Amino acid sequence: MPADLLVWLVNEWAAVPRAAAGEEDTPYPDPAPLGTAGAPDLAGVAGRLHRIFATPDLTERVSLLATLLAGTGVRPDLTLAGDSPRETWHVDDPRDALLAAAALTLRHQLGGHDPARVGVCTGQRCADAYIDASPAGQRRFCSVTCQNRARVAAWRHRKLAECGG
Repeated sequence: MPADLLVWLVNEWAAVPRAAAGEEDTPYPDPAPLGTAGAPDLAGVAGRLHRIFATPDLTERVSLLATLLAGTGVRPDLTLAGDSPRETWHVDDPRDALLAAAALTLRHQLGGHDPARVGVCTGQRCADAYIDASPAGQRRFCSVTCQNRARVAAWRHRKLAECGG
């Protein structure tokens, strides 16, 4: 699963980001990008994944992810595609495939990259997840929109303080 698709799943389907954005009564988006015909409980899957993004403690984050991986029973495999080996994986229950794919993406991010690049937006009224792919690795917001809102709010706060109010 591509990282951007994982982030989309979490942000559009998990209860916490939807509540933070006031979108509890907004219809869920079309799940077609996930390629899930008999879609499992997408909100439940997204909620379990959001916990991993939102946990600042690396030990707990790794424990949560290891529990997800073990629960799906995902097994790595290697196949031959033409003349090239190709990494793949299997689960016993097809209903666990989406969760397994998402968990493997997070495993790759946490184990193969800087785990601090996985997080939740620090903007007010936002709980969207992100995976920081920027060169500097200093991301704190889910989007430029949230970053700009925070900058404008900080500017207004400074101006108000300067005026004595």
